[in-house]
Amino acid sequence: MVRPMPSAVLAISGASGARYGVRLLEQLCAAGWEVHLIVTSAGAINLDLECSITPEELAATNGALLEDNDNLAAKAASGSAKFDAYVICPASGTTMGKLANGISDNLVTRAGMVAMKERRKLVVVPRETPYATVQLENMTRLSTWGVIVLPANPGFYNKPETIDDLVDFVVARILDQLDVEHELGQRWTGEEIHTAESANPDFTP
Repeated sequence: MVRPMPSAVLAISGASGARYGVRLLEQLCAAGWEVHLIVTSAGAINLDLECSITPEELAATNGALLEDNDNLAAKAASGSAKFDAYVICPASGTTMGKLANGISDNLVTRAGMVAMKERRKLVVVPRETPYATVQLENMTRLSTWGVIVLPANPGFYNKPETIDDLVDFVVARILDQLDVEHELGQRWTGEEIHTAESANPDFTP
């Protein structure tokens, strides 16, 4: 029996960090996933500002299906339409606030609500700092309900040299949550400290 192609809903909302969503889409499509892409109006503005690309161009370049955020009759709006994962990357505070309060007034929030009610994997990637207390409370509520809250906080132990390295660090963590094999950076082995100590006897971690 042929295993069906894995599928995901990927939403790019209005927070800065559209580059994370672009890179994630590239990786999912390259891994053979069917991706339904949703971009909010504010997300489209950030795509233009940060990546110089339109939602239509982004979808066409990667072979994704672009959905209309105003279309609540789209496939992603129904619980009977099964997807393997739902990701909002980046996730704005407004989008998370709506989800945390049961508001599904567009396709992004409706798809997120479908994932929650059907107990499917939902990853939200907030990219904002500092967080208002209400945003922290909303993220806590979502996490309590099983949503994976994965802030776009890149690490530096792998000695990033470019912005792409920083983006890939976060995207790699998202792909790990989706069980997607990738080669975005090196994984921690536990030997890094010993290697540093051997190279420099005066090393202090």
